[in-house]
Amino acid sequence: MQKLIAILCLSLIFSCGSDDSSKLTVKGQIKGLKKGTIYLKKANDSTLVTVDSLIVNGDSNFKLESNIEEPEVFYLELDKNDNDESQISFFAAKGVTEINTTLKNFVYDATINGSEQQDKLNDYRNMLTKFNNRYLDLIKENLEAMQNNDTIAVAKAQKESKNLEKRKYLYTANYAITIKDSEVAPYLALSELYNANIKLLDTINNSLTPKIKASLYGKKLQNFINDIKAEEQQ
Repeated sequence: MQKLIAILCLSLIFSCGSDDSSKLTVKGQIKGLKKGTIYLKKANDSTLVTVDSLIVNGDSNFKLESNIEEPEVFYLELDKNDNDESQISFFAAKGVTEINTTLKNFVYDATINGSEQQDKLNDYRNMLTKFNNRYLDLIKENLEAMQNNDTIAVAKAQKESKNLEKRKYLYTANYAITIKDSEVAPYLALSELYNANIKLLDTINNSLTPKIKASLYGKKLQNFINDIKAEEQQ
């Protein structure tokens, strides 16, 4: 009888502990934050829903939690009790994700460490920053050329902008194919290439591993492609 009770107690301990295996914990610090509300959100259809929140009053450290079934994108939102709301998107998975940032530059100063999916998304975003910086340079060049009535320089800047956009599309597609065994691949196709040629989306979709095809974003990508093809046949 005593052995049976001991076994039951152990099973209860392990069953209680196993709940943590389906948890996402998001913790970190927002340097400079004294008062405000931090929200942890996720997408539900076309809207964002709050899964946890924390009122900050003096302590800039935070800890938020949510259940999570599979890797997906979550959002850390800061309400500073004014009209400005800032939002950080990150690829979450079971376990701990750490986000450290500042009040002054909530989005741009954010460093995110956690899931292997987030590591791949970080790599992509680092390269994307280079594309965006060059794009801003071209906007400046185009404006200066227009002010100087330099039609040749205007045409050159506009042509390079179009080429840069194509290069960004191709880089995104190639990167997605390279990480075909990651949930980040279909996510990038949906978030960055949604208006791309259907053949490009098909190429990415067909490269995905069976596991990723069956994931949240893998299914969404397949449905997205199916909808486009259905519209083209009408």
